[in-house]
Amino acid sequence: MTVTTAPALAQSAKIYAYPSAENYCPTGLRPVTIGGVICCGVPNQSMTYQQVMAHPAPKRHAAPRAQAECPIGTKGCTYD
Repeated sequence: MTVTTAPALAQSAKIYAYPSAENYCPTGLRPVTIGGVICCGVPNQSMTYQQVMAHPAPKRHAAPRAQAECPIGTKGCTYD
């Protein structure tokens, strides 16, 4: 008896759950995302694709600009 397996690429495909209020998939299946395409299936990842792609680092705020070090009207002073 010979057992055939799916190609290695198919075994490693990440299938993410697609957040949706409606489910038009057949019984036992739900909306999933595979390579950016929404279809019916069973997810093999615990997070959604949007959660995976969200950057974990907090947003940085711009540093305050330096003040001019010379009085207005002094030769050689510039204000950017």
